[in-house]
Amino acid sequence: MTEKNSELKRKMKKTLDKDRYQHTLGVAYTASCLAMRYGADINDAFTAGLLHDCAKCIPTDDKFKLCDKYGIQLSEFEKANSALIHAKLGAYLAEHKYGVSDKDVIAAIRTHTTGEPDMSLMQKIIFTADFIEPRRDQAKNLPEIRKLAFMDIDKAVAKILHDTLNYLGKKKDSPIDPATQKTYEFYCTFQWE
Repeated sequence: MTEKNSELKRKMKKTLDKDRYQHTLGVAYTASCLAMRYGADINDAFTAGLLHDCAKCIPTDDKFKLCDKYGIQLSEFEKANSALIHAKLGAYLAEHKYGVSDKDVIAAIRTHTTGEPDMSLMQKIIFTADFIEPRRDQAKNLPEIRKLAFMDIDKAVAKILHDTLNYLGKKKDSPIDPATQKTYEFYCTFQWE
């Protein structure tokens, strides 16, 4: 781990609540493992994992105020579903508060909740690591997706999106973000079976 990542780790421990910090470490280490598997930069993957939820524990009203202050554009869906705001705000904070200059790392933080069509390898790594990290235990097909993540990351992304949309589709009060639907439409050509 680089000195910068050690410092970011200390900052996240102070910024996040205990459970979110443990999740963050799980994502950072899982992302590093996926980066090793696919030949991506391990330290960048760790950085993106550490910072992916850096805005998660900010109170909702403050998230809206900060997005307004920093000119972060939110979709109507995001405004109505505030749990998604932390991704865009976190990407901004990663760059402007935590000194991340790598655009791919920033993009990975920005898209870790919904994904986007034609993601970079780093974006797919963080999107997947957030779903499969060791503390996650509720998602359907998790053992299969964890295995798939290390065999074919595109197929893992497709399976995560498929299962997420199925889960949300079965819940009456869970609307589906158009960004997630568009991402799935792009990745659904990657069959996982």
